[in-house]
Amino acid sequence: MTKFFDEICCIQAITMAATILHKANTRGSANHGWLQSHHTFSFAGYHDPERMHFGVLRVLNDDSVKGGMGFGKHPHDNMEIISIPLEGDLEHKDSMGNTTVIRKGDIQVMSAGTGIQHSEYNKNADETVKFLQIWIFPNKKNVEPRYDQITLNQQDRKNKLQQILSPNPDDQGVWIHQDAWFHLGTFDNQISADYQIKKQGNGVYAFVLEGKFSINGIQMDRRDGLGIWETDVFNITSKESGSEILLMEVPMHLA
Repeated sequence: MTKFFDEICCIQAITMAATILHKANTRGSANHGWLQSHHTFSFAGYHDPERMHFGVLRVLNDDSVKGGMGFGKHPHDNMEIISIPLEGDLEHKDSMGNTTVIRKGDIQVMSAGTGIQHSEYNKNADETVKFLQIWIFPNKKNVEPRYDQITLNQQDRKNKLQQILSPNPDDQGVWIHQDAWFHLGTFDNQISADYQIKKQGNGVYAFVLEGKFSINGIQMDRRDGLGIWETDVFNITSKESGSEILLMEVPMHLA
């Protein structure tokens, strides 16, 4: 009886969830020759008043930078900035004295706080670098700027969700000044996983990196995004071997 009751509660929670689907071909785009970028939310020359942010998730850019090219030194403040490399080598330099290279399997984070300047370049002249650039509104303003990067074991996300970011410096992954949790997973065909919301009132923005998924019965293809909120748990199911997904749990209300 207890198991049956738990299953009914789970079904009710899934049914009541609010969702919004963003198909890959509805994103904003920019082609600067050396840079091709797809914007899930309004950014630079792309403006859609219906797609300004998802909770505190402000920017989700899918960037490809040609060999030897990149972003010159530019400023940021009061934003949590996360970079997730997908292909190639991305070289980072900043006003805090950091010079590093990030590759697939690495996670990079910057708390811009009172202000930083940084540059990002494709370290290789003969291949494209691809990465996700993600901006999160912080829950604390004017903090001391901070930089960190880590390398994760990609096998730890095989057919399960691997935590890559949280609000806790002692937890797995990098940390930011926000009640947010990120997970990555790579799944074989028809493998399922349930995601439990970490903090009441948070929502999750799911982004398919490769392959196909079904989330609560909603079909998603490569580079589709789905926001889901007003639920405590939801299910993801891979529909193709090698499917890879990023889940970004964030507060739904700006401070």
